[in-house]
Amino acid sequence: MDITLTELEQAINHWRTLHPSHGEERALSAEVDTLATLYALMIFHRRSSLPLADAKPEARQLIEDWRTRKNPPA
Repeated sequence: MDITLTELEQAINHWRTLHPSHGEERALSAEVDTLATLYALMIFHRRSSLPLADAKPEARQLIEDWRTRKNPPA
């Protein structure tokens, strides 16, 4: 399964809501930082989508968790 840039933006916003930046420096949470790194790499390599298998395990888990929360099982 792939992740698109648009979906990745939605996942980042989801995790930003759950774990907002903190401190005077407004540091990103570990979750947002992980996904932001993937986002930056996709932009750098001009990818509009990416197979989840190509993402690091941490990013893949965050995306899978976001998808589950977005579409809970019936």
